[in-house]
Amino acid sequence: MKRALTVFLGLSAVAAVAYFTFSHWAIRHETLSFYDEARKRPIAVYLAVRRDAEMKAEAGLSTLPVAIVSHGNTVKNTEYSFLANVLAARGYLVASIQHDLPTDAPLMTHQGSLYVGRLAVYERGEKNIFFAVNQLKKIVPSADYEHLTLVGHSNGGDISMFFAQQHPALVRRVVTLDNLRVPFVTSGFAKILSFRSKDPHFKTDPGVLPDPNVAKQAGIEIVDTGAQHTEMSDRGPDSVKARIQSTLDQFLSEDANSRIGPVDTRRLNADPSAMGP
Repeated sequence: MKRALTVFLGLSAVAAVAYFTFSHWAIRHETLSFYDEARKRPIAVYLAVRRDAEMKAEAGLSTLPVAIVSHGNTVKNTEYSFLANVLAARGYLVASIQHDLPTDAPLMTHQGSLYVGRLAVYERGEKNIFFAVNQLKKIVPSADYEHLTLVGHSNGGDISMFFAQQHPALVRRVVTLDNLRVPFVTSGFAKILSFRSKDPHFKTDPGVLPDPNVAKQAGIEIVDTGAQHTEMSDRGPDSVKARIQSTLDQFLSEDANSRIGPVDTRRLNADPSAMGP
């Protein structure tokens, strides 16, 4: 009995050391600074990728699926690590794009106009995504840029849905967190998951959310979180982020082609600086 206990404790200690070592090194975070010469515009991209998946792809043994994350208005592209960690744990190359610059005009709302006067903002986001993807192809060629997963919060969710409308052949999934302006794509070309808030200050425009029967037929999953609109980033409470992470992980796990099991992201440090370069 004593020997069995000793062996058990020894194995537990080894497992604990292995777990914390793996947790620290599991996901690589990096910020890249690009410059779009044609538009005279800097574009920062925050990357997250699971290290073992990256090495496997570099060896030519697999291809990394790609997820593009688009931030909400006044939120930075680095403030969605709770989403990036889940996606990276599932084997994705995650690229979170900084769409807005301090020199950009403030986001405006014009009732009665197309997308409440924000069409130019969505078109800018569309160009940013294409530019970032083209740059990443040079750096990480072993990734699938032809079947994107688009993830976006608020205005970033609208950018994601707009891109999916314009380029359906390039989009495999869309995940939005309370997008309010751009109507959902209901053609069924891609799987869609949307987290909705319960916030009197942020109302979804009429016609954005599909009819429940249409949503069911199109395979669109709509999740009422009960959270505030502004809580759907790293700034939000852990309870809200944990529920979103769990649902997102389940959504991703339904992919029959996903051959990489998840890392336990609950124990990963959310601070990118603590995750390595």
